[in-house]
Amino acid sequence: MSDRTAEIKLSEQELKKLAVQKILEETKQASIRVQHEGVFGWLPRKKAVNKKFLNNTLIAKLSDVVSTGIMRSLSTNTSNNQTHLKQYETLSLSVPQPFVYHVELNKPSKRNAISHTMWLEIKNCFETLSEDENCRSVVLSGSGPFFCAGIDLQCFMDIGQNFKETDDVVRKCKTLYQTIKLYQQSLTAIEKCVKPVLSAVQGGCIGGAISMICAADLRYCTSDAWFQIKEIDIGMAVDIGAIQRLPKIVGSGSLVRELLFTGRKLLAEEAKECGLVSKIFNSKEEMIENSIKIASEIASKSPVAVQTCKKNLLYSQDHSVDDGLEHIAILNQTMLQSEDLMIALMASVTKSKESPVFSKL
Repeated sequence: MSDRTAEIKLSEQELKKLAVQKILEETKQASIRVQHEGVFGWLPRKKAVNKKFLNNTLIAKLSDVVSTGIMRSLSTNTSNNQTHLKQYETLSLSVPQPFVYHVELNKPSKRNAISHTMWLEIKNCFETLSEDENCRSVVLSGSGPFFCAGIDLQCFMDIGQNFKETDDVVRKCKTLYQTIKLYQQSLTAIEKCVKPVLSAVQGGCIGGAISMICAADLRYCTSDAWFQIKEIDIGMAVDIGAIQRLPKIVGSGSLVRELLFTGRKLLAEEAKECGLVSKIFNSKEEMIENSIKIASEIASKSPVAVQTCKKNLLYSQDHSVDDGLEHIAILNQTMLQSEDLMIALMASVTKSKESPVFSKL
């Protein structure tokens, strides 16, 4: 029996044992990727074994070997994910592509105005997706022709009702402070979600909606989109993130002050010129399609690498260059030991036409 025949006829348990033993004991030896029916593994390259032959002929189903981290199975059946999606009153959640989640503000009759319930659900949704191993990127959009009209005025009426319960200034202040902090935390949950968030804006993006997209990582819009920090017109200062995040995004303190002090509209072309959005699309359908495509490309990358990038980006924007470099060094002393590095390197070295497959994270 030839060496090649002996290699192919290994039992599943023997194959696992060989993979673990060889990769752990012979780390200097090059590895090759073997795959069958969506299940993959890494095996050492032997002189008598041809990579193409193995890929086409190996009929062995490798199950998860979680304890070793050498081989893992990956399910890309989005229908299974769909059945386990959490249901929300004001949000619509779907999985258009493997590992890509689409969060849609879903109150089109009210132009997706942010009610108290929506504030709570946005926070819960993005905190959940941040921990969900089946999610690697998120597209955030609004249903109907309008992205979001900002805060629902019913929120102010509810606060007014609470004020009637006491005449004491301190207790009124406590109510307002708690409400403001809740709304801030809702949008900060988007920013702190370790999965990249892509916002897709059509029609109007008003008031609190601008603070919302400022918390996202990537921003796109349609040619008919417009942006307006309208809080100044109702006698209040923005308090949920635009003042803090927008200057870092557009890089122009003068423009930000103009938008804050006047409440004027910022049209799509100017939004792209100043860096608020990076791409403009002709229609909502085209924008959503391309946003999902970009999100899918992000989801195909190593989740270890993507999430580490986002963590360091967020840290570095509020710290010095030296602090940021120290932070990434501390992160990468662990992350560079991940199996993702080997998988990505081998895909690059072998010039595989297929995208490398990474374990869930």
